[in-house]
Amino acid sequence: MIYTVTFNPSLDYIVSVDDFKLGLTNRTSSELMLPGGKGLNVSMVLGNLGIDNTAFGFAAGFTGDEIVRRVEEMGVKAEFIRIQDGFSRINLKLKSIDGTEINGCGPRISGQAVEQLMEKLAILKAGDVLVLAGSIPSSMPDDIYRRIMERLDGRNVMIVVDATKDLLVNVLEYHPFLVKPNNHELGEIFGVTLQRREEVIPYAEKLKERGAVNVLVSMAGEGAVLVAEDGSVFQAPAPKGKLVNGVGAGDSMVAGFLAGWMERRDYRHAFYMGISAGSASAFSEQLATREEIEAVYGQMQNTYTHGR
Repeated sequence: MIYTVTFNPSLDYIVSVDDFKLGLTNRTSSELMLPGGKGLNVSMVLGNLGIDNTAFGFAAGFTGDEIVRRVEEMGVKAEFIRIQDGFSRINLKLKSIDGTEINGCGPRISGQAVEQLMEKLAILKAGDVLVLAGSIPSSMPDDIYRRIMERLDGRNVMIVVDATKDLLVNVLEYHPFLVKPNNHELGEIFGVTLQRREEVIPYAEKLKERGAVNVLVSMAGEGAVLVAEDGSVFQAPAPKGKLVNGVGAGDSMVAGFLAGWMERRDYRHAFYMGISAGSASAFSEQLATREEIEAVYGQMQNTYTHGR
């Protein structure tokens, strides 16, 4: 079974405003409301690919109720912990203004609620997959990823980590099955600027040397790079298509990679499934469907750059 954790889920209110004017009343030309959060995005794309999974997280207030309702409506099992105070956040995303976003802060997560999450995670066993993705609320301990992996150490749970800087670096000693920084996040870890796929490879290999089993680096329009467990290195340019909505593309890549790996246990296939899912979501108003992912995968088979 695959489990995901979203520490600070949201309702994403995605709008376009034509001719936005600061300080004046503006009206939307398009609106879309979706459940959001990196772990939830992974869960929803896995669900679209027909893979059963369970989403863990925290929900508060009427917005939390709506997040859970929408996630379950999409066919994902949501086992969220109820927070009594505050409400789950609403993130405003202005599509027409260079991707401008205003993100809420979310509810305060108590120590008791954190322990409830730990109890839920105690059911994980050998062969299960756990996806830890995204930022954490300021009320939570900043080493929560590390605490979770420490508790699960030795159980042969495959853990995927999609997080920035310290959240990622501090768990490498527990050998996560997959880490997925983007090129900017990878560069931040090592204090360098990484723009081309060839530049990414040695730094991805450094993360692998520090303990990561597989390192998948997303690079938006540049494509992606995988440094795999068996020493193989795969890189590929981004498939051709029109960028519609970049929100959730990286999370879709994680879901696609996991789906591909579970299907064939082949890293090349998993890599191209990851790129296909990430790109298909970027080309769509919403997270990619199975049909959209399969269409991009067909294109990938003709355009990939083979591994070394």
